[in-house]
Amino acid sequence: MTPDLELWPIGNCQVSALIDREGAIAWSCVPRVDGDPVFCSLLNGEQRDAGIWRFELVGQVSARQEYIRNTPILVTRLEAEDGSAVEVLDFCPRYEHKGRMYRPVAIGRIVRPVAGNPRIRVVLRPLHGYGAHVADTTHGTNHIRYLVGPETLRLSTDAPIGYILEQRVFRVEDDLHFFLGPDEPFTGNLREEIRRMEQATRKYWQNWVRSLATPFEWQEEVIRCAITLKLCQHEETGAIVAALTTSIPEAPHSERNWDYRYCWIRDSYYTVQALNRLGALDVLEKYLAYLRNIVDNAKGGQIQPLYSVMGESELDETTAAWLAGYRGMGPVRRGNAAYKQIQHDCYGQIVLPTVQGFIDRRLLRIADERDFESLEQVGEMAFAMHDQPDAGLWEFRTRQEVHTYSAVMSWAACDRLAMAADWLGKDERAALWRSRADTIRATIEAEAWVENGEEGGHYGASFESDYLDASLLQMVELRFLAPDNPRFLSTFSAVEKQLRRGDFMLRYAAEDDFGAPETAFNVCTFWLIEALHLAGRSEEARRLFCTMLSHTTRSGLLSEDLDYNNGELWGNFPQTYSLVGVINCAGLLSKPWSEVR
Repeated sequence: MTPDLELWPIGNCQVSALIDREGAIAWSCVPRVDGDPVFCSLLNGEQRDAGIWRFELVGQVSARQEYIRNTPILVTRLEAEDGSAVEVLDFCPRYEHKGRMYRPVAIGRIVRPVAGNPRIRVVLRPLHGYGAHVADTTHGTNHIRYLVGPETLRLSTDAPIGYILEQRVFRVEDDLHFFLGPDEPFTGNLREEIRRMEQATRKYWQNWVRSLATPFEWQEEVIRCAITLKLCQHEETGAIVAALTTSIPEAPHSERNWDYRYCWIRDSYYTVQALNRLGALDVLEKYLAYLRNIVDNAKGGQIQPLYSVMGESELDETTAAWLAGYRGMGPVRRGNAAYKQIQHDCYGQIVLPTVQGFIDRRLLRIADERDFESLEQVGEMAFAMHDQPDAGLWEFRTRQEVHTYSAVMSWAACDRLAMAADWLGKDERAALWRSRADTIRATIEAEAWVENGEEGGHYGASFESDYLDASLLQMVELRFLAPDNPRFLSTFSAVEKQLRRGDFMLRYAAEDDFGAPETAFNVCTFWLIEALHLAGRSEEARRLFCTMLSHTTRSGLLSEDLDYNNGELWGNFPQTYSLVGVINCAGLLSKPWSEVR
């Protein structure tokens, strides 16, 4: 089977897995999302029998999948030509236990015979060293130990151990239970404990969803995106990764293959902003703690655009020679050299979510004056760098300019610091930051505006040139401009004319380090939808939004990019940026709850 992005994420905010359309675990890393991919068949080219965990039903002719409502617990029904069938239930345990959140590096699987006399083969072959080695095994009466480099995983099961080790076909006459997790004896009755874990996990997620303030329309789509965004948070530290995968190319054979299993300050800002609009304060609180550690470690200096989920700053980029890549389209990258880049927008993206910590009385920890003093150091960097060249939010690797988006983010940092100072009663500091915001605004108006004769002109993507990029549409979202501002409307018109491709939007059209972009950038299409609505073209916005939803996977999710000619998804998956777009546009376009009769 050719790999595709019809994938179903499961997870518990410590470990995650992507399950393919046949119910096989095709991607999962240990001991956390940026770890060694012990299940990596998604990136293993034609070698589909290694780095995978699947249940092969003899004579299989179909597979159907769905999540248990309001959870990331997946049910896959496999049916054979003779009418026999099994259901596979997949989950990662997550629930409160003894006053703490139980979220082990573990995957639970239950195989149930539901029709006829099904016969299956269990193929469980983890790899380690980024595909270089098949795991050595030892086993006992009811378990198998898999040595995956420095980690050891233990499979506890009531299925026949010999059949699993020898990959023999056997009949499923009763429910089978599998728990792949830490290398420690499984305590208690396996059957009862795994079922209890699944029920407790189901209850946790359904209660979490109950707390969300969803829009009236598109509730299921928003809920699925919200659950998946939460799965992208590494709860131990509060970091939020941009995606769960590495090296899914942005376009076929483009070599735009990047490792997104890290915490981009920019992507995380958009994620917490979207979840905050739904009332998911737990994600915001944990992320604010992560940011405070990042700011403390920077000691008032430069903030990187990304860090590891543990806050590590050095993410050296290498390639995994033993993995062929998605559909054989390598390279497979580990690490991301963008950590070395200068991206000045990150200062604003730290300040904006952090300011809520001073104001929101619902939070368990309210930010204080010491936090404000620390945050002012970030603001100092934003002001100092607002007119200095950087790689920009699109992370150009071979050129630097003074990017308008970065300058606007620096303005937003100063503007929000003034607001926080007002809230804290610091009149002098408020005046200072307001003055600095005014200075940056004047610079942007003078340097970024491009006169264009009868068309009225537009803001350029950078101070040095007049090319356009989709980030200019964020000037309203950041409150730099009002939606009816003539300069915004003329810029929107120019951006739409140059970057729109049918129902989709490019991030930019100019050639970059790898040539001209070949696919639409999904979050930019959502920015287009927002701009259409703000410009009074709401019916068109709704139509485009429904078009985007029609391109989601069966799991209801999106990757980073989309081929605007045939609608195929490309890029890392699931992409937090794209899921944020679904949530934000649904909230913007939905009918109000007051219209419910």
